[in-house]
Amino acid sequence: MERYSIITEKNPREIVLLRGFGCKWRKCRFCDYHLDFSKNAKDNFLLNRSVLDKVTGCYGKLEVINSGSFCELDADTREYIKEICFLKKISEIHFESHYMYKDLIPALRMEFAEIGVKVKVKIGVETFEREFRENVMLKGIDEDDPAVIAENFNEVCLLFGLTGQTVETMKSDIETGLANFERVCINIMVENTTKVRPDTGVIEKFIREIYPVYKDDERVDILLENTDFGVGA
Repeated sequence: MERYSIITEKNPREIVLLRGFGCKWRKCRFCDYHLDFSKNAKDNFLLNRSVLDKVTGCYGKLEVINSGSFCELDADTREYIKEICFLKKISEIHFESHYMYKDLIPALRMEFAEIGVKVKVKIGVETFEREFRENVMLKGIDEDDPAVIAENFNEVCLLFGLTGQTVETMKSDIETGLANFERVCINIMVENTTKVRPDTGVIEKFIREIYPVYKDDERVDILLENTDFGVGA
């Protein structure tokens, strides 16, 4: 498992994959990232500290992911993240969060603002089509309006490559994301331990008709493989 990397293109930053207590939602039909967890706070902190010690501050920006939400990290890890931000002169930090934690985000922003660090939070919406998102993907986002979803979030993740998606729906998701969020991260479905399988036909259409349009857009990250940011397994 690679847990530290440097992203040099499109919003250059360092990125760390930490280990938390586990995603509390854990119902997304397509996801097995939640398998990377431990209920032992001490073990998590020891691992996370060793990863965070690799941060250099080379870009002044750090992305922290943990196969779940920021609030599912242990208290010692969260304090150490702030210490690293101070020591390495990090001015901007990115976290991920499920929609159910939206009300905790303002306090997170204030917590880091006290040490001069701006917080950006990314949400995994996957698609803005509510029926597909909630009945097929089981995301657990009880809101239809993209503008309302975006109120506490800066960035959005989309997931493409599933049966039922079309060129039109994928383009609509991207444009909706760009209209309501600062950045869009597109993930292409890959084989994993769930029963959901990538639809090669949908992926081929994405590569042929959508990828060329957005591959050079500075506000759009495209992960054709889930390890394209350099972390994961």
